[in-house]
Amino acid sequence: MASAKSKDSRLRLLLVFAAEDDAALLLARIREAGHEPQSTRVASAETLRSALLSQAWDAILCEHRLPGLSALAALKLMQSLDFDLPFIVISDSIDDKAAARAMRAGAHDCFARNSLERLAPAIEREVRDARHRADHRAALEMLKESEARFRVLAANLPGMVFQLQVEPDNSLRFVYVSEGCHKLFGLKQHELLATPQRFLAAIDTTDRAIFEQMLKESAIGFATLNWEGRIFSNGQAKWINLRSTPQRLDAGGIQWQGIVTDITRSKEIEVQLRGSREQLSELSFHLESAKEEERERIARDIHDELGSTLVAIKIDLALLGAKLPAEPVGGTLLRDKAHMIEALVDRAMNTVSRVARELRPGILKEFGLPAAIEYQAEDFSQRTGIVCRVKCDEDGIELDEKTSLALFRVLQEALTNVAKHAHASLVVVRLRREKGRIALEIRDNGRGISEADMNKPKSFGLRGIRERASSLNGEFTITSAEQGGSHIILLVPDANQGNTAAPAEEEPQRNLF
Repeated sequence: MASAKSKDSRLRLLLVFAAEDDAALLLARIREAGHEPQSTRVASAETLRSALLSQAWDAILCEHRLPGLSALAALKLMQSLDFDLPFIVISDSIDDKAAARAMRAGAHDCFARNSLERLAPAIEREVRDARHRADHRAALEMLKESEARFRVLAANLPGMVFQLQVEPDNSLRFVYVSEGCHKLFGLKQHELLATPQRFLAAIDTTDRAIFEQMLKESAIGFATLNWEGRIFSNGQAKWINLRSTPQRLDAGGIQWQGIVTDITRSKEIEVQLRGSREQLSELSFHLESAKEEERERIARDIHDELGSTLVAIKIDLALLGAKLPAEPVGGTLLRDKAHMIEALVDRAMNTVSRVARELRPGILKEFGLPAAIEYQAEDFSQRTGIVCRVKCDEDGIELDEKTSLALFRVLQEALTNVAKHAHASLVVVRLRREKGRIALEIRDNGRGISEADMNKPKSFGLRGIRERASSLNGEFTITSAEQGGSHIILLVPDANQGNTAAPAEEEPQRNLF
């Protein structure tokens, strides 16, 4: 046990004594207390300086009447080197005036040569206190470095770092603000700290009420505060984002710590981007309108010019066939040949009619969207062999030409995708009124559609449907259906919503398949 104590209590002592015997006497007293000190004896100012700089020491024991080096001079030398070590004076008499002066100058204790019983405990106490002081200085230094790093970071952040508290009278008080407050609000740090109400005064009136409400909600729910609003600084409007995290204080209050950043440029870019998207949408709508006009013109030319030409050819062929002999001429039955040509003309006429309808369905203009949907579904079933069921509201849905054409094109695109990709055997189309809007719903029982399919860079069909929905101020969604396949819903405003009551919801999908 004694050896453990000796090992743990090893002291590094610097002895400033002229005589070796006097130093040995002190070491003997210290060893009697259970210590195994490591010591070095010096006897001049130069050797004292060298010893202090050579290694770390726990304490200095100094003879106060050392020839050429008084205790007061040795103490001043230690202090000049910025050492904070226990400095204990060993005096011939406890009342020695020189020793008393050394104590006033900063020595930690003083002992008479003939009374060293308290020397070891005094050394232990002073060494312990010195280590505490060293730890305290190190902590202060670390704190200063941490504060310096924080201030550098705060000064270089693109905004204002702050600590905010709500006073008992519900007024705001800034505990800390960084230098960024001047760039944001045109106020120096001390100005904003002294008059925090200038922060609220800078916020736009409407946004200020929202900020105060969100601050209350953050305090009640202890949730992160993330607010965006407008401020006015030096006559200039700015957008800022304030994001902070609340922390409970020991006194019971709440303190928000966060950062305020200038997002004016982001808001300007957002407005520009929104305007650019609107322009692109308008351009897309214009191109679609131009394309539809061109389709209508081509369909009209095909129907009027090519159709009438084919009709004339068919009439002439019929007349010619009636005049041809019924008997073979040169081994060829000319009348049968004329009938074959007439059949080819019929096929051409059917093709012309189909192309004209696809370019611009006349039934849409003459009989409305429900009839055009039913006709398109029937034509789709005949061409692909996929069953296509249609259900439209019985009370009739009358839409303007633009909306009807857009919904019809969406149906065409959706049916084309089903035929190409879905591997379905059944398609269900529903046109109905729903809560003041017209809903076009298309379901199939195919393989469905994945997120990857919807996000393909060249998925222009779905993009076209979205653009058409956007041009009508509508909503478009496409999801996987409940029992497999895809489910498309397009909702557009109903101009006659005040005149017609919404019908009952359709039956569940499982009843459709």
